[in-house]
Amino acid sequence: MATNLHINPSVAYQTIEGFGASGAWWAQLVGGWPNSTRRDILRLLYDKESGLGMRTYRYNLGGGSKESGKGCYPNHLRRASSFLREDGNYDWSRDAEAVWCMREAVRLGAEEVIFFVNSPPERWTIAGQAQSKIPFRANLKRRHEQDFVNYVLDVTEHFLAEEIPVKFVSPINEPFGPWIEKTGQEGCHYHPAGVRRLMRRFAEEMKKRPALQNVLLAGAENNDLRLMNKTYTRAVMDDPAIRARLDGIDVHGYVFKPLEFLANGKVKQRFRGYMDKHYPGVPVRMTEWTHMQSGRDYGMGSALEQAKIMWEDLSILRAVSWQCWIAVSEVDFCDGLLYIDEQARTFDIPKRYYAFGNFSKFVLRDAQRVGLSHNHPQLQALAFQSKEQTVAVLMNPTEQAIALSLGQAGAGALFVTDESKNLAHENVDLSEFTISPRSVNTLVIKPF
Repeated sequence: MATNLHINPSVAYQTIEGFGASGAWWAQLVGGWPNSTRRDILRLLYDKESGLGMRTYRYNLGGGSKESGKGCYPNHLRRASSFLREDGNYDWSRDAEAVWCMREAVRLGAEEVIFFVNSPPERWTIAGQAQSKIPFRANLKRRHEQDFVNYVLDVTEHFLAEEIPVKFVSPINEPFGPWIEKTGQEGCHYHPAGVRRLMRRFAEEMKKRPALQNVLLAGAENNDLRLMNKTYTRAVMDDPAIRARLDGIDVHGYVFKPLEFLANGKVKQRFRGYMDKHYPGVPVRMTEWTHMQSGRDYGMGSALEQAKIMWEDLSILRAVSWQCWIAVSEVDFCDGLLYIDEQARTFDIPKRYYAFGNFSKFVLRDAQRVGLSHNHPQLQALAFQSKEQTVAVLMNPTEQAIALSLGQAGAGALFVTDESKNLAHENVDLSEFTISPRSVNTLVIKPF
């Protein structure tokens, strides 16, 4: 017997801004590859017809560890460039490969660029490098906070003048992290009071610069919803000057290992309740998540895990935007939407890529999530409505097919990602259709 789906457009939730990913750690490599290969990779991610049609590109504005060679970075790609030279002037020829990827993403259709910073430029840090010597210690010298602000906003103005659509500046990334050399990447710890002070400086300086009138602050991008997230949220939300330039809260979806026993969905539910109570109407954006598991996974296992997290974040957190940590991975880890071979300069496409496309290709910008009800205990489902179409994203994590019905006659287009199909198009009868085992599906109805 078919499970009835009831889409109710009169029940309205958040309006979707879009989907995206970070160019950190791969763009500075791929951007230097042969033209055909690098263009294919960016096309697969950002082209609206032949790719995922992602809307957001996160550009990593680095601390300069690549130029200085300081610190401990077992993986050379974790080093990041700074446009700031030792003499205090700017060198816009730096980070050329990553800048190329950003520009190509924009050319292909990325409508929104986020500049995010893991560490301030090394010259203004206590340790003299983009990693601290002492865990959980702030590394930015207080007397150089305004220098850091000016640098980030100078870079933003430079690229705006080159018609890069920078929408957000996120100067603080995962402030609760220890960010010592052992972490193997750039990073900077900030206490909540330091977050507030620095973000206020940014807000005040942005107000003085007419070129930045349409650029917003983003933050505080805390590591884990379980730890200190409300504290960092209060640090920025309770300051009127910051609120004038910050229209939402950006969070990350990682889980510290000792706390994995806590149910993910319940933590998100509590944070959403906290936001509704204290900051009603303030949108939440999920700006980093990856499947924290070793080993490359090309199959439906990680695709279904990613789809489950997206379902939780879009439904429970009511996130208006959802972004992968990295778009491309070169390591033996379960992350990225594409895998690359650094030596051969080739790429492979895992199932995660196609499952992400079940969202990004069909849930359009300004689509509104609407009510969808059913009584199947394991079906994960979301519905979205825009002027062009109504879309239902249907995830079946079980080993059995599930028969579904919208209780009405008519035709729909089903796009299927499962063990044997990659966004495969099928025409279905809305009165009864079936989704395959271990699958992510998008049902498109025009009109509803």
